[in-house]
Amino acid sequence: MNQYRRHAGSIAQALLAACMLCTAGATSAAPAQVTPVAMQAPSGHATANAPATPFAEDPARVAVERFLLQQTAGLPGKVSVQVAPPSGGRAADCVAPDPFLPAGAAPWGRVSVGVRCGGERPWVRYMQARVSVLTDYYVAARAIGPGEPVGQADIEVRQGDLATLPRAVITDPAQLAGAVSANRIAAGSPLRTDLLRKAIAVRQGQTVTVAVEGDAFQITSEGKVLADAATGNTVQVRLRSGQVVNGLVRSGDTVVLQ
Repeated sequence: MNQYRRHAGSIAQALLAACMLCTAGATSAAPAQVTPVAMQAPSGHATANAPATPFAEDPARVAVERFLLQQTAGLPGKVSVQVAPPSGGRAADCVAPDPFLPAGAAPWGRVSVGVRCGGERPWVRYMQARVSVLTDYYVAARAIGPGEPVGQADIEVRQGDLATLPRAVITDPAQLAGAVSANRIAAGSPLRTDLLRKAIAVRQGQTVTVAVEGDAFQITSEGKVLADAATGNTVQVRLRSGQVVNGLVRSGDTVVLQ
């Protein structure tokens, strides 16, 4: 036991001497630097240096993005949607968000989307978004005069954002089948449906074949066209009996009763 006490006392004296040396050295040495250690936040929480972005998880934002993608699903080209965060910071929670577009608004370009929010006191908020639709469109390869037919040799393809193009721009060359220019079109100008019309197939007073078609039969007669019309358009025809009927212009000499 005495031996144990002597050993413990030696250890205590050594520690006391080491402590006195540390104290003496501290007067001349620079204070020790403490390096902070970053604390890792639990999963699903942000650190102090990386605050949470509540807008990314905003149900209204998610609903608006999905809504705009659905609205543009039938458009030609590649669609991208960017929903702007609330201008005044985090908006009030929106329960069961139901997006809608104001009457007459197009689902591309800069759009303001209304969101009906449910709950005990339903309310409506509006969110701003930018919808880009990168698509092919067609321009005049040369100057085209009024009444000239527009064919494949008269057009060139370009690519652009549908939001920056005229609403009636041609995006499918099939839209040009049988078309003639309604006005003068400058070279390089985007082709629009309002600048084109179908070529006249039948003219007023022209005698045409009037056909009635069924599953296993066809009956034909003759009549006179009462107005100019293009292929695919509806026109009135006066039959020999004097009866006036409506028919679809199939070609330059045939009208099919509807």
